[in-house]
Amino acid sequence: MLKHAILYPSFLVAGCIALLIGIFGGSFAWFFAILLLAAGMTAWGAFDIRLGYFAHAFFRKKYHAEGRIALTFDDGPSPHTAEVLRLLKAYQFKATFFCIGKQVLAHPDMAKQIIDEGHVIGNHTYSHRQSFGFLKEKDVVTELERCNVIIQQSVGKKPKFFRPPFGVTNPSVAKAVQHTKQQIIGWSNRSLDTVTWEEDKIYQRVCKKLKPGDIILFHDTSQRTVNVLKRLLPYLQKNGYISVSVDDLLNLHAYEQ
Repeated sequence: MLKHAILYPSFLVAGCIALLIGIFGGSFAWFFAILLLAAGMTAWGAFDIRLGYFAHAFFRKKYHAEGRIALTFDDGPSPHTAEVLRLLKAYQFKATFFCIGKQVLAHPDMAKQIIDEGHVIGNHTYSHRQSFGFLKEKDVVTELERCNVIIQQSVGKKPKFFRPPFGVTNPSVAKAVQHTKQQIIGWSNRSLDTVTWEEDKIYQRVCKKLKPGDIILFHDTSQRTVNVLKRLLPYLQKNGYISVSVDDLLNLHAYEQ
């Protein structure tokens, strides 16, 4: 797998050589080509969490999944979380909720219900800032630590799982999770339920890509997602799938011991 720590020095050396060729040979074509390639790889690596370009991220179970998948929900808790929990309970499925600290403060009883019903809570930063991808390391650490404190105060558990807002990773995020000793959890099946308005398209997208071992990304913040789950959960059950929490799927610890 391509890694920033390996490619960056390579691009730097190649760029210097191409620059010298341009200075003495009269053409900077190779220099600009390398510059564009480096910029493209950096952007791709920052927004595709599956690459693990800047930091290792768990995004699916590759082997021996045996029909298990992991439903995950970002950005809650919200008023819609209660219905998500009701549906999960009806099918005896477990899920992982990556909660925003501010939302836990707004809905502490809902966060407690998530834990009481056997689901897992992960860290999704304190405020889910739109500028998350541009934050410095210390600011990312602050976002993670504030969320950890709120979750621990609300449910008595300090999460080890972290899902970065928008799936963005970069050197600041990589250093921050080393500092907080957390594990990045991505996804292999993205529903696009926050940008696709047609429920049938969301449902078809998830089902078309579905494989054992998938970590599926939803958001427990809209009635649209709830309606999709009303179709998806019986489909999963009928086709021999069972949703488990991320720690169960990947054999990891969800909380600090």
